[in-house]
Amino acid sequence: MPIPTVTRVLVADDHEIVRKGLKLVLTAEPDLDVVAEAADGEEAVKRALQDDVDLAILDISMPRKTGLQAAHELGQRRPELRILILSMYDNEQFLFEALKAGASGYVLKSGADDDIVTACRAAMRGEPFLYPAAVHALIRDVITRAGERSEELELLTPRELEVLKLIAEGHTSKEIATMLVLSIKTVESHRANILGKLGMRDRVDLTRYAIRRGLIEP
Repeated sequence: MPIPTVTRVLVADDHEIVRKGLKLVLTAEPDLDVVAEAADGEEAVKRALQDDVDLAILDISMPRKTGLQAAHELGQRRPELRILILSMYDNEQFLFEALKAGASGYVLKSGADDDIVTACRAAMRGEPFLYPAAVHALIRDVITRAGERSEELELLTPRELEVLKLIAEGHTSKEIATMLVLSIKTVESHRANILGKLGMRDRVDLTRYAIRRGLIEP
C-alpha cells in the first residue's frame, strides 16, 4: 500500500483528555492529520471502516468493545487499515494479544508524547513499532519457544531422530532398515517409541512434526 502524503488518523479513547492530547501532538506534524475521534470500541470500528481513515489508534481498554476486539474486527473487515494499540499497561500478554489481533504496534501512554509520531510513521511504512521493553519481551518469548522445541527434540535419541526423518520422507520400514543397517523389527520398535514419546498416532502426525521442527522441508 503506498504511503499517503498525509496520513488520516482516527484516535479512539474513552478519555477526552487523552484524545485531545494525541490530536495536539499528531496534528503538529505535516504528514499526520486527525480526521476522526471515537469514545468507545464500537464507535471506533464503525468510524474506522470508512475509507477516509488510514490509521486507527485504539486504546486497549474501552467500553462496548476493547481495543483488541476492535483491532481484530477491523483486521478482518478492512485489512489494509493500519492499527496501533495504545495502552497504559506494560504487560507482555496484552502486547502479544495486540500483535495477534493484527496491530502494527503497541504504544505505552506513558511514552506516547515521544513515541506516537514515530509509531504512526512506522505503521504506515508497514513496519512494527514496539517500545524497548516490548522488544525484550518478544526476544524472551522466542528464546523460550526455542528451548521448548529443543526439549521436544531431546525426547528422542539420535537414532530415533534418524528414523523419524526417514519415516517423514516416506520410506518404508524395510527401506529404513536397509539404510540404517538395522532389522525391520528394530525399526518398528523405534517407530513405536517415537510415537509414544511424542504422543502421536501415525506417519501423518510424524511428518507434520518433522516439518515443524525443520527435519524435512514441506
